Amino acid sequence: MTSLLSVIFILTSSLISSINALGGSATTLSVTYGNTLTVCGIVAGQPSQRIQCWRNGAVVSIFSNISFESIAGGRDVFCGIRSGGTTLVCWDYNLIPKRIYYNETVLLRELSIGNNQICAITNSTNTNDSNVYCWRNNNVLPNERIGMKMISSGLGVNCGIKLNDTNKGIICFGTNSRLSNSIQGQFMNCSMISIAVGGNHACGLNSSGFLICRGDNEYGQINVPDHLAFEFNSLALGANHTCALRRLNKSVVCWGGRGGVVVNGSYDIGNVSFETIVAGLDFTCGLTSNNFSVMCWGQGWVGNGSSLIGFDQILPGPCVSTGCECGIYPQSQSLCSGFGSICTPCDVTNMGQPRLAPPPAFIPVPPTVRTVRSRKLTRGLLAFAIVGSVGAVAGICSVIYCLWMGVCFGNKRIHNSVQPRINGSNNAGQNGSGQVSRSATIRRQLSRGFRRQRSGTSSKQADKEEEFTFADLALATNDFSLENKIGAGSFGVVYRGKLLDGREVAIKRSEVTDKTKKFQEKESAFDSELAFLSRLNHKHLVRLVGFCQERDERLLVYDYMKNGALFDHLHGTNNVEKSSSFLNSWKMRIKIALDASRGIEYLHNYAVPPIIHRDIKSSNILLDAKWVARVSDFGLSLMGPISDREFRPTKAAGTVGYIDPEYYGLNVLTAKSDVYGFGVVLLELLTGRRAIFKSNEVNGGAPISLVDYAVPIIMAGELGKILDKRVGPPEVNEAEAVELMAYTALHCVNTEGIYRPSMTDIVANLERALGLISDSHGSISGSISVPSD
Repeated sequence: MTSLLSVIFILTSSLISSINALGGSATTLSVTYGNTLTVCGIVAGQPSQRIQCWRNGAVVSIFSNISFESIAGGRDVFCGIRSGGTTLVCWDYNLIPKRIYYNETVLLRELSIGNNQICAITNSTNTNDSNVYCWRNNNVLPNERIGMKMISSGLGVNCGIKLNDTNKGIICFGTNSRLSNSIQGQFMNCSMISIAVGGNHACGLNSSGFLICRGDNEYGQINVPDHLAFEFNSLALGANHTCALRRLNKSVVCWGGRGGVVVNGSYDIGNVSFETIVAGLDFTCGLTSNNFSVMCWGQGWVGNGSSLIGFDQILPGPCVSTGCECGIYPQSQSLCSGFGSICTPCDVTNMGQPRLAPPPAFIPVPPTVRTVRSRKLTRGLLAFAIVGSVGAVAGICSVIYCLWMGVCFGNKRIHNSVQPRINGSNNAGQNGSGQVSRSATIRRQLSRGFRRQRSGTSSKQADKEEEFTFADLALATNDFSLENKIGAGSFGVVYRGKLLDGREVAIKRSEVTDKTKKFQEKESAFDSELAFLSRLNHKHLVRLVGFCQERDERLLVYDYMKNGALFDHLHGTNNVEKSSSFLNSWKMRIKIALDASRGIEYLHNYAVPPIIHRDIKSSNILLDAKWVARVSDFGLSLMGPISDREFRPTKAAGTVGYIDPEYYGLNVLTAKSDVYGFGVVLLELLTGRRAIFKSNEVNGGAPISLVDYAVPIIMAGELGKILDKRVGPPEVNEAEAVELMAYTALHCVNTEGIYRPSMTDIVANLERALGLISDSHGSISGSISVPSD
């Protein structure tokens, strides 16, 4: 990839006019150099602002169902900031993705990539928050904790302009400290409003609007042609050349380069207008203004000439949901397909001036131009204002009284003392002690406000929980006989039962014990399931039918899942031959993974308050008569925090092999702990192996974690070696889907929770994977071979 020495600076959130240098600042167009030349752009006119890349004469789509707002490229890597700024994803020269940043509160606003670093700035106008962070191959490089408003990366050098800087000049840092210090020193007395770094030189606009270049001049790359103030508003710097985009007619002028290879006269671009430009080591690419196509030219380009790339239309700027300071770009609605707007670049002539605050929604008329009203009209308006104010106050008081007393809409006020409260303490009272247990309180309040629902949940469905007698359930299970036993849950044994009305159910009975501590633990698990399931209603969660609480007995009744647990199908002895299970197809396995992910996503995002399951594993994913997967067993679940702050329980809980190592080691629980467990389930679906298995299953051996076994092989690109042979090699239309599922699992089991995807991201990936199998016209990266024994 001979590219992206481009540092396009989106100087501020409102300035899309860019300055691209030898590393590549984020824009909607990027170039990557190194092993393979790659040009990428964000496609316009589609519901998702997906990435499209050109390499070796072929065009491929990247994450076609995920939207990105900006991309940048460097040596053997290009990265994209996902729409909203929460996520930074990078692809290596094999186009294998890796998420290197995820934070829903500290967002990224600018990205710059060079030959040995990836840097970004957080989205804040506060000096203390707009820090520069740098990565490469997931290793954080030494960085300057200085608030910056822009950054550019080149060959071992990063330069930027500090926020609220009263001193003139720029700040530079990087692996090439000699060059960094040299460039910083040459700009010491210059008041700059933008900066871009190339190979051994840097350029930028000063506060007067003139272009200044400093550094090595072996090929004339800093010989700026004569120009007017603010004539240029965008730059693209390569290893030995510089290109600038004129502000008014959007034409490009280039200078420098080996043998003058970037001189405009050498290539047919003199009459072409561009929206933005990016530079590679020894070539330049631009987004044309007339039809948003991509044109590249230069000695390093294919055939040493100029040509158009067969892309779809590429966005001229990011589609954003926030307001635009300087107007909206023409055709913005169609280019963003209704998902956000493209902001018009603020005039570069105002870049060095203080920015005015946006006008308020209501602009008062200044006294000097206020229309003179008649005294009669003024008195009338005053009287109207007084009467209106009195009426408004009276109305507000009435509404407050109505709501306080609960008489509005036919409802009576319910005192807070009858509202259910669930906490983590084990304070359940012993049955027969005269104290009312939490279970009894919950049972009495099942029909009250405890069942707050979301996402179209039916309240009628939530009101169907029934209270059974112990005799009813003993009769349904043939007195809890061994023949009716079908499994075990977090606090007891599960039996298959048939009620008197003919309904088939699964009945979970807590273990009977005389030990007080054990009883309290089972009571707590019983309370958790009853509390959570009584207010949840989702087709991918096992439905609670009812409960029983008599003396020391605690039982929960669920819908019966005819096809049992996913664990039994993957690891049971009845699933040896390919024909013995409905799950021995890649489409079915991906579909089951998608079903389960939707159930967990509901818990994290739509339950009120959110719920962290804490025990996601294949034995807690059940399959109904139609092979629809449902998440079960909420005995260890906890209410999650509404915000993204870490939630710290009293002690870690879960199942060995599935438990989040960060949670286990640091006692820090977040929703990402469920993501880790689900990642292990994905690996089970891919490999057919247990979460913990013996290295030599025939003659025995040391236990090994599935994560430790599978992750290195997937990262090495040898997925076919570990795929479950009972399913067989993926067909042509299955290969890409299986790969996508594998790389999703890879990210889920990252040891650091911050780098794991959200369940929403996982659902999107699995939907895409299932779609690839269902759509025979989907692009396939190639088949995966499964080695024979």
